[in-house]
Amino acid sequence: MHAEKQKHDFEPKIIAFVCTWCTYAGADLAGTSRMQYPANVRVLKFPCTGRIDPVFILKAFQQGADGVLVSGCHPGDCHYIAGNFHARRRFAAFRKLLEFVGVHLDRLQFSWVSAAEGGKWVEVVTDLTERVRAMGPMREFKELALEEQWSGALASPELKEAFKQI
Repeated sequence: MHAEKQKHDFEPKIIAFVCTWCTYAGADLAGTSRMQYPANVRVLKFPCTGRIDPVFILKAFQQGADGVLVSGCHPGDCHYIAGNFHARRRFAAFRKLLEFVGVHLDRLQFSWVSAAEGGKWVEVVTDLTERVRAMGPMREFKELALEEQWSGALASPELKEAFKQI
């Protein structure tokens, strides 16, 4: 019973890696339209989903994220022509790696949200937040991050600075 109560009191940390041209604008539309969505979603804006390195997602989990959203332009609407197709292929392969290392795939979501779809943004982030809340906190990668600290694997100052910005 105690573990079940903790699960319901838990507020997940969600990191959203989004495209500047579509999804970020859709999230902005949701905000300016005063649509309600979870306040625990932190948005990181990229020029294109094709520029999001899967390592950023791993580091988000290691640094405390309980769920991650990657969202960009609809297929055929990419500002950079094929960036979203590139991202879709990259993340299809990356999901297999996450599964291999023990991350439940329901903690990662890939979606398409256009600049005119503020309502869809609200739906996507609310669904992800509720799903992750029901799963409880993510502990596996937080423990791995502590092991990395002690092993000195992240000795490069450049790498440390890049990870701080995530």
